[in-house]
Amino acid sequence: MLIKLLLLAFGAWIIYRLLKSYGRSIKQDDAPKNVPGEDMVRCAHCGVHLPRSEAVVSNGEFFCTNEHRQLRQN
Repeated sequence: MLIKLLLLAFGAWIIYRLLKSYGRSIKQDDAPKNVPGEDMVRCAHCGVHLPRSEAVVSNGEFFCTNEHRQLRQN
């Protein structure tokens, strides 16, 4: 009777370890990849920060919208 109990406990322990290992592998796959970010620039008119690719550039200054670029020129 004791041997059956020990075998059952050992089997439960193996199943627990396998499930724990599987859970860790799933969490590692969901981790975000190390992707380099884009440079952020500051609007010369209002000071808001935005990605460089979305900025309007005029005379070496960055603006968040074309309207802010025009206001700065006036």
